[in-house]
Amino acid sequence: MTAPVSGKPVVLIAEELSPATVEALGPDFEIHHCNGADRAELLSAIADADAVLVRSATKVDAEALAAASNLKVVARAGVGLDNVDVKAATQSGVMVVNAPTSNIVSAAELAVALMLAAARHVSPAHAALKNGEWKRSKYTGIELYEKTVGIVGLGRIGVLVAQRLSAFGMKVIAYDPYVQAGRAAQMGVRLVDLDTLLAEADFMSVHLPKTPETVGLIGADELAKARPHLVLVNAARGGIVDEAALHDALKTGGIAAAGLDVFAKEPCTDSPLFELENVVATPHLGASTDEAQEKAGIAVARSVRLALSGELVPDAVNVQGGVIAEDVRPGIPLTEKLGRVFSALAGEVAQQVDVEVRGEITEFDVKVLELAALKGVFTDVVEHPVSYVNAPLLAAERGTAVRLVTDAESPDHRNLITIRGTLADGSQVSVSGTLVGLGQRERLVEVNGFDVDIEPTDHLAFFNYEDRPGMVGTVGGILGDAAVNIAGMQVARDAKGGSALVALSVDSAIPADTLADIASAISAISVRAVNLS
Repeated sequence: MTAPVSGKPVVLIAEELSPATVEALGPDFEIHHCNGADRAELLSAIADADAVLVRSATKVDAEALAAASNLKVVARAGVGLDNVDVKAATQSGVMVVNAPTSNIVSAAELAVALMLAAARHVSPAHAALKNGEWKRSKYTGIELYEKTVGIVGLGRIGVLVAQRLSAFGMKVIAYDPYVQAGRAAQMGVRLVDLDTLLAEADFMSVHLPKTPETVGLIGADELAKARPHLVLVNAARGGIVDEAALHDALKTGGIAAAGLDVFAKEPCTDSPLFELENVVATPHLGASTDEAQEKAGIAVARSVRLALSGELVPDAVNVQGGVIAEDVRPGIPLTEKLGRVFSALAGEVAQQVDVEVRGEITEFDVKVLELAALKGVFTDVVEHPVSYVNAPLLAAERGTAVRLVTDAESPDHRNLITIRGTLADGSQVSVSGTLVGLGQRERLVEVNGFDVDIEPTDHLAFFNYEDRPGMVGTVGGILGDAAVNIAGMQVARDAKGGSALVALSVDSAIPADTLADIASAISAISVRAVNLS
């Protein structure tokens, strides 16, 4: 194990990445390296890591996450996350990021290359020629021009493949139940069901994610519906096309040829498919270009920088939210503090939490403020670290219903953020805050219906009591005797002689026995303190 020596966050690079990745990380991190495929080496090296960057050979599972007490982010320099246990990472509060667009051009180009290679028998003709055989007549192929290609999965890569094959003069049809027909038509693609695609396609290219629903999607029944001259390409994920059924169809003439870059179990070096001349195969090379690797490394390096600075990351796969507008960003730390004040006031986990955002910022996406509120609400409730990743999970586990409410109207403040919750006995707790002035200074402006105006400093206290003379002096006297200096104070009441609230910011945490003395002296309805440091 190599302990950090610089005091900087430790970024562990567990596989070979482009030099541009380290350059994109910059000088703010201490870079460690290890062989992520060596399990013992990984478990030792990851112990001190704040972030780990991997490709496909390193398995970041529950065991690795448990060994990484400082880990905040797992970055996969690529698209697939088969080697990262996203669920375990989420439960541990670890952000998982990838580079979803880094390899899409490379993957699309390889799919086209496999299609052309299979259509023109490039692989067996090449092997024969290298073996000293000139077999022009045996390897007569077919053109793509004016043929019909069926794209299975019209996502980012599927769209790129469709565009490129359209340039070959092909007619493009597609199957994707999650794409609207109008959107497909704008690209010159006709949407059809899978049976129609199989019946009409001369060429077929698969571009679906691997899910329980898509595994085995193209099996024996589907291949039986295809034309005998079909050329099938799978450069997406292994297992979507049933390999045994594909072998039978290729061997018996059910379809003509196949181009494969992915397999159900990888690495795959021994398959009956490799014995067939009408198969051209590559060892999962979809992302294996210099350009894709550099794009992936730079993308995840940027994500790591954001994650370790406490920002939300647009490419995080287990965090809700996206790009944060500059107008929304200053409200994030304020909202976290409001969440912590809310939990201190509530004294229990609320059954319902509403995050209300009012004012000009509602013209932007403010989903991040809901996450910030939940992070604050649970920070002082659970023992383990709370992050933007696991905060929604913690709410769900504790049966807390969460709702984001927005309203462009804010009568008293330019922008106002309120956290309002319902407790088990039906009572409500609320706290509101805003940002004021050019410096965007944080202010608490409402606590349980009382209007206040106080800075949310590291140490706060709230005393609710029946309004009567002398109570403010009593509170100040007890704090003075305890050597606790008052930095700011607000007194509010709902009516003369009614319920009153003292809101305090103090320079140091108030000892528990001092709080008890104040509660007794003023016959407090409630006494709450919160330490935000």
